[in-house]
Amino acid sequence: MSKTYEVCLEISGPTAMWTRPDTGSSPVSYVAPTFSAVKGIFESILRWQSVNVRPTRVEICAPVRFHRYTTNYGGPLRASDAMAKGASFQLYTLVLVNVCYRIYARAELAGHHPTTTSPPHAYHDAFNRVVERGQWFHTPCLGWKEFAPDYVGPFRPETRICETESHELPTMLRMVFDKMQRGTVKPSFFNKHNHPDLRVKKGVLVYA
Repeated sequence: MSKTYEVCLEISGPTAMWTRPDTGSSPVSYVAPTFSAVKGIFESILRWQSVNVRPTRVEICAPVRFHRYTTNYGGPLRASDAMAKGASFQLYTLVLVNVCYRIYARAELAGHHPTTTSPPHAYHDAFNRVVERGQWFHTPCLGWKEFAPDYVGPFRPETRICETESHELPTMLRMVFDKMQRGTVKPSFFNKHNHPDLRVKKGVLVYA
């Protein structure tokens, strides 16, 4: 088995939305980012085809606070008569506000890459360099693209895990796609059968 290398960063912002797929047309956020959302944050910093970034855990570093949020949706999922009229759909959601997380992942060799080299080690070093410099592949987001962070970078010394946050999670979205790279849309979920410890415990969520 090839060696893996841990990468981590802190991210915070005024608003976040980690959408629960089971909440339909009035979506509600999970209390913590999903596996795929964390993967997306890391890959927004640095993305290499030779490396899979596999999220391992997230630490909630601010109290979980929900807030009602309304926006006008003008995309292709509107009703046909609304699209014909050029009308938008008013979308009611329940988002999180004033969030802060420390997120962790493993950099692993992608299966299609030659095993004679060591991209995870190089990725680990390159990731740490760009995080220190504040460089991004593209702008990270807190779930939805319009929810930009106010901080992305190394751990700040004043940040602490919010140990008062403990939440049961009967199920949680894992991945939207069926592969870590180059996949097709096929959502998968964590649940109590494949992840018996699926919960936020004293501010920490561990991904299976």
